[in-house]
Amino acid sequence: MTGILVLVATPIGNLGDLSPRAREEFERADRVLCEDTRRTRALLSACGIPAGGRLMSLHEHNEGARIDAVLDALGRGERICVVSDAGTPGISDPGSLLVAAAVASGVDVTTVPGPSALLGAIVVSGLPTDRFVMEGFLPRKGAERTERIAGLTTETRTVVLYESPRRVAATMADLAASLDADRPVVVVRELTKIHEEIWRGTLVEAVAHYDGLEVRGEVVVVLGGATIAIRPEPDDEEILAAIEASLAKGMSTKDAARAVAESLKLPRRRVYQLATERAPGSPR
Repeated sequence: MTGILVLVATPIGNLGDLSPRAREEFERADRVLCEDTRRTRALLSACGIPAGGRLMSLHEHNEGARIDAVLDALGRGERICVVSDAGTPGISDPGSLLVAAAVASGVDVTTVPGPSALLGAIVVSGLPTDRFVMEGFLPRKGAERTERIAGLTTETRTVVLYESPRRVAATMADLAASLDADRPVVVVRELTKIHEEIWRGTLVEAVAHYDGLEVRGEVVVVLGGATIAIRPEPDDEEILAAIEASLAKGMSTKDAARAVAESLKLPRRRVYQLATERAPGSPR
């Protein structure tokens, strides 16, 4: 007999967002794995559901160590819920390691979908939602942070970042310094809560806005994708000019055609044909 692992999304601020199915799963569960047992106990209490002795911590520091015990419990047929402090477990929160281990062990894994800061922020941002990438939390400092930000230079999809309120100003400054400062950015704070705030502007405007500003609460940053200029394909006259410049350096027609084709990223046959048909005085 094997149990089932249920990933349950919990409110990111508004208790009214907890779904009826989530309540049912909490009532049925033999065990509830949670990031912070105190917060989950308070959530269940608010729903009128007794926690009893069913709560077990599962956080970033002990997830790996918990896996064997959880798999044993699932093997005995337990129905186990997994929650994070807010939102969907496994998205920049504990849960993904356990899910991978459960799947590898043949355990059924299902979900009760619901509140998500990631999806909530991107749909209210006004930025393109057809293609986006989740970057989660950036490294706090060092070469790894520099490399991650540099990787966004040519990222044409909308980018979603999570950030600590204490680091919003520094992150805006780092993004503006490395990326196109005119890229649009939306900072979503305290989503679904009383003091929900959505700020929209460009990176350079964000630097000025958040400089010295005390930011509180949960923050999601939605960054517009990079606009990559598409270079038009060179016409025959531009190709011939490049060929003649190469021939002037003493190259043969064959070598000039190869060099021009590589530099302009064109088919070598086309360039060689132009070189032999129209380039004046070209040595063979």
